[in-house]
Amino acid sequence: MSVVADRSCTLTVTASAVADFSVLTAHGVLDTTTYQLLRDIIIKAALEVPAAVVIDISDLDVPAPSALAVFTSARWHVGRWPEVPILLVCEHRAGRDAITRNGVSRYVPVYSDVGSATAALDDDIPARRRRRARAHLPADVSSLRRSRELVNDWLTAWSRDDLIPATKVVVTEFVENVLQHTDSAPEVRLETDGSDVTVAVQDCSHQPPALNEFSTVRHIPSGLGLVAAMCRMWGNAPTSTGKTVWAVIGPENRL
Repeated sequence: MSVVADRSCTLTVTASAVADFSVLTAHGVLDTTTYQLLRDIIIKAALEVPAAVVIDISDLDVPAPSALAVFTSARWHVGRWPEVPILLVCEHRAGRDAITRNGVSRYVPVYSDVGSATAALDDDIPARRRRRARAHLPADVSSLRRSRELVNDWLTAWSRDDLIPATKVVVTEFVENVLQHTDSAPEVRLETDGSDVTVAVQDCSHQPPALNEFSTVRHIPSGLGLVAAMCRMWGNAPTSTGKTVWAVIGPENRL
């Protein structure tokens, strides 16, 4: 179990696990000063790829109902990847009615208790079998080579040799971006569902990824342009400790 609180202690979020689900319990006040923190905590929990993220807001005070949009915002950030469902729990009827009245439940279902939410997930969500690996690398240029070696080793072990070349290009761009534009040590993650491969690199900077579209030496695609050419889609997700930049590489991206 872990606890995250904002500096003024007006919002506290406790994280725990129930089976394969990540359960966040929020206490305190949701307003303009705590909106971003709660959003980023939810996103970070989803990036760990549990079966789903369940947020219990029964003890959360929401003075302005418009702040409930934080849950649809978090859902939007993880909708393309890692596609982890987000559900709300509110024990009192007035809170559930407010969530529905403000349109949040169209995108983020709400339940009366955690048991009902996890039961609904068990019924509705098909089992996803994914293979995953991760590594923490130093904030050093040697991480460029090491990240490529890891991609080669992991995808070879998973019999996805065909996607090694494209994945190496993408992971190099992502790790290089961390080394050039932050003081962070990159964390490299790779996963596959047997068809697509997702590469993600996490750092401790809240600055958006600074990927140049063209090389400064020759007018050829690099950075953002090269990543876009090598993958099906890519994006970045803010977290409470920084950000995660990710890309999905499919069979159509073979080199």
